[in-house]
Amino acid sequence: MRRAPRRGRAGVVVLAGWLFADLLLVLALVSMADRPDPLANRPKPSPSDTKPKPKPSATGPRSVELEPEEFGVKGTDKGDLTAQIRKNTGKWAGREAALVLTFGGDHSGEAYAHRVNSLLGKGRPDMFTKKTATDDFHKLSDPAQTAKVRVYFYTTPSG
Repeated sequence: MRRAPRRGRAGVVVLAGWLFADLLLVLALVSMADRPDPLANRPKPSPSDTKPKPKPSATGPRSVELEPEEFGVKGTDKGDLTAQIRKNTGKWAGREAALVLTFGGDHSGEAYAHRVNSLLGKGRPDMFTKKTATDDFHKLSDPAQTAKVRVYFYTTPSG
């Protein structure tokens, strides 16, 4: 008697792989069959939809400009320093400062920078409010009783 040839394990694995692939194909076709045609019954745009919509106004928190504006002051008289601040910031009137970094000259420059920063609100109260952050530094290479003031402004609503 003759025996029928045996199928090896490899034949069973190949058969199982084909059955699995067929099952995935059937499932994919069934899932696509119950979805509507995305191109069918697409609404036509009305004339009002074709008009450009107005740009929304800027909302959310303000940001700070990356490039600072800079001016210098010198002297010790409070009235004179206040007048210099008012004069040197006139070209930026109407803007609000977010951050001010002041660099006072020589070894006592940090104390001088603090003094200048304390007068900013008197020189231009609409620009330097109580919310304006200030920081005092010294720059040894600059002469005493002088300061460089770097002002970082808030951005305008239009950008």
